Amino acid sequence: MAVKVEELLTADINQPARYLGNELGATHKPWDEALVRWVLTYPEVYEVGASNLGHIILYNILNAGPRQLCDRAYLPAPDLAAKLRSTQTPLFAVESRRSLTEFDILGFSLSYELGATNILEMLDLAGIPLTWQERATNRQNGQMPLIFAGGQTATSNPEPYADFFDFIALGDGEELLPEIGLILAEGKTNNLSREALLLDLAQIPGVYVPQFYDMAADGSVHPNRPQVPERILRRVATPIPAYSIGLVPYVQTVHDRLTVEIRRGCTRGCRFCQPGMLTRPARDVEPQQVVEAIEQGMQATGHSEFSLLSLSCSDYLALPAVGMEIKNRLKDKNISLSLPSQRVDRFDDNIADILGGTRQGGLTFAPEAGTQRMRDIVNKGLTNEELLRGVKTAVDRGWDKIKLYFMIGLPGETDEDVVGIAETVRWLHRECRLDGRRGLIFNLTISNFTPKPHTPFQWHSVSTAEFSRKQKLLKGEFRGMRGVKVNYTDVRISAMEDFVGRGDRRLAAVVRRAWELGAGMDAWWESLDQAYKAWTQAIDESGLTWKYRQVESGEWNLFEKEEEKEEGSSATDSVTDVTDVTDVTDVSPMEVGRREKEEGRGKKEEGREIKEDFFTSGPLPLSPSPSLSLDQALPWDHLDTGIDKNWLKIDLQKALEAATVPDCSFEGCSRCGVCGTDFGHNVVVDALPIPEFAGEFVPNTERKQRLRVWFGKVGDMALVGHLDLIRLFDRVVRRADLPISFTGGFHPNPRISLANALPLGVTSTGEIADFELTESIDIESFREKLAAKLPENIPIYKVESIDLKAPSANQLLEAAEYVITVASAGSLTENGELDRENAAPVSVAPDANWEAWVKTIAETEAFWRVHTTKSGKTQNVNLRERLHKLELVEQKPDSSTRASGATSEGRAVLRFTGSCRSDGNLLKPEHIVFMLEQVSQQEIQLLQVERSQLILGYG
Repeated sequence: MAVKVEELLTADINQPARYLGNELGATHKPWDEALVRWVLTYPEVYEVGASNLGHIILYNILNAGPRQLCDRAYLPAPDLAAKLRSTQTPLFAVESRRSLTEFDILGFSLSYELGATNILEMLDLAGIPLTWQERATNRQNGQMPLIFAGGQTATSNPEPYADFFDFIALGDGEELLPEIGLILAEGKTNNLSREALLLDLAQIPGVYVPQFYDMAADGSVHPNRPQVPERILRRVATPIPAYSIGLVPYVQTVHDRLTVEIRRGCTRGCRFCQPGMLTRPARDVEPQQVVEAIEQGMQATGHSEFSLLSLSCSDYLALPAVGMEIKNRLKDKNISLSLPSQRVDRFDDNIADILGGTRQGGLTFAPEAGTQRMRDIVNKGLTNEELLRGVKTAVDRGWDKIKLYFMIGLPGETDEDVVGIAETVRWLHRECRLDGRRGLIFNLTISNFTPKPHTPFQWHSVSTAEFSRKQKLLKGEFRGMRGVKVNYTDVRISAMEDFVGRGDRRLAAVVRRAWELGAGMDAWWESLDQAYKAWTQAIDESGLTWKYRQVESGEWNLFEKEEEKEEGSSATDSVTDVTDVTDVTDVSPMEVGRREKEEGRGKKEEGREIKEDFFTSGPLPLSPSPSLSLDQALPWDHLDTGIDKNWLKIDLQKALEAATVPDCSFEGCSRCGVCGTDFGHNVVVDALPIPEFAGEFVPNTERKQRLRVWFGKVGDMALVGHLDLIRLFDRVVRRADLPISFTGGFHPNPRISLANALPLGVTSTGEIADFELTESIDIESFREKLAAKLPENIPIYKVESIDLKAPSANQLLEAAEYVITVASAGSLTENGELDRENAAPVSVAPDANWEAWVKTIAETEAFWRVHTTKSGKTQNVNLRERLHKLELVEQKPDSSTRASGATSEGRAVLRFTGSCRSDGNLLKPEHIVFMLEQVSQQEIQLLQVERSQLILGYG
């Protein structure tokens, strides 16, 4: 049964269009024709989930399957979540509007260690038991849907969340999810039990069913029955760009653009980078597929921007050629290209040529560390010369704002390396001065290194006290430095990510209790103290405080200085004993007895030349701590990601020696263990000839024709806001390929002008928009093309040709006609006053009704009300002067007023015409309510509003 969403999306719900499921590209497959019904449940608000590329791709793939239906659900914002609970309404899928319990399977994306609390929130809102144990025994509402998770965190270490899911999908889902769908269809046909169905699913490579595995005392995981594999394989798929073309939301999303993947996987081998390890091998997409997907996608969606996605876009050697080809094909469309964070060593004029358009975006580079030694330890593969060359290229090509990512707390890091971050930025500032332009601005993000499973640094951690000390050190170095904005990650977030990310099954109780205490993922950004308190309380109540304290104080420390041992320090003196929780130190062992180096150290003054040994000093001799066994069992050892654990140990040893490993996509094999039958091999597309540049977009500012369109905004489109409507018209004109004229300047915009902003939630049959075109076309042809691309709830009523020299509809606007439905809710003395500071009660007979109240308003000369301007100024306004006409259309008793014996009729439909001018002289429906309350001394409720027409004054 469908949920009555329209009753939930009242005026107090922010951005109601999030929950409509009526976007361009929404599939809406028939419910009764589907055998298996999925919901892709994204545990973030709509603006994040609806723009996630993986979400879009899997949604399109599942709906392409026969007898498979895929709907979507998102984490509701707090306002709707509260209403769902207060009205006892279950969380629903946005397209079918059915409760999530009506579906066969729900798939959650788990891509962040602390994101599981949002998943529990969604399950609770849906009325679904939180754990697989509870769902298996719950018969209150019949068979519960299967609950599974996928995504990077789920693939990396699902153990902290194992109790919440029936199974985990490991790796890429493009081929895995359709295989799961086939097993589900067969299972439903054969009426298999829940356990039997899960046992069948466990035979699919890439499906991990936690209930068929038990945790040993050391945290390792082993099968509890012979029918399931000891190790579960990560799935690998080839990207298919065509499936990236899909949803076009009406509300502005986080990534409001078309995104197409050009390369999956990264073989750079950065030792801190989990995605680089978990997505191997690298697979380049054929350039022709990329170009066709972008060209078709931009036409189908109407987007004005597209992004090419990869972990390292610049390692896609065909990028300059592909980018230029797309730019040339779309050069008349005012289209811009953006790229995610890219390798600064590969940033050159060829890549600069394809970026941006008329809207040049920002650039993001990630040097990660401030000294060459540290970049070698982490295998960044970046020299200072390459860093300088890339930044200089950006500056020379017109960028004056550059974002840089750095990390602190990396293994082997000394204070000199930390200070090196500030020194590097100061050096770049000095070497990249802007002649005749405003100063170069660096936006820095300083993250705390959080060790991740399946990486060479998975055996390392840093104490929160050490992070805090290093942040303080950096803040002192950056103090007074101009042209730099620095953001730091809170150390408490980093500690909690580490604690959960490398935890075992015991942490399920922590995650659940943290959610019960209000630690949703959004809480970290809204009230960090509150979220941290909830997590620490949950840890305390679960009896795992000792474990968290180990993380806080640097549980696993890889490095100690060889020279310390030579000076007589024992290994156990410099490493915290992880078995003794009563005597821990707040100082990282790598800093104990740290060698004081006077040369190359000391306070660096701005403008001072950097010493040669700052960049060129050799690696410090380091060795693994003897108290740490690299052979100990880890909670994720049963997951076969393709990365050989022995190779991770070997690569760790190379890190200790500050030895780098080349990128195996372009040089020799590093023997990581991935390439083979199960995972495939690297697929690298060679660089292609770069097409000749056809020229930048030149906005066509010619104005050959102006067409005025009268249109409606009815049904659920009333919940789409004014700015979103403007964006919608821009995309519709692009999809319809209409010859729209553009404004001039640095940021040309299409010449589309709406006469007046319609309030959110108000329907209308009388809106007006002006379109200016670069060539004259037949009015009926224009109408047909525009209507074909508009949503059905934005009907076109009339199109007229208007003289180009005539004033715009906005300039001519004089008045608006509304039809409103109102109700009397009792006397003001009973219900309290709302906004009646200047109300002078008007005498009305005790047996007055709507007709009498309307007549009294018409006969009254003034209704004064205080109006506050946007600037905060107040002024007295006579609302009666703005009212042109008011009439009673219909009145009828309300059941509640009839039962109470009230003399006035309960509901009324009124029509009024009032001032509606662009100078702010407006009469709103709320003003009519205000006047009615003054004459009636009743509380009047505004139930429904429709704007029936906008009235233009032609002089």
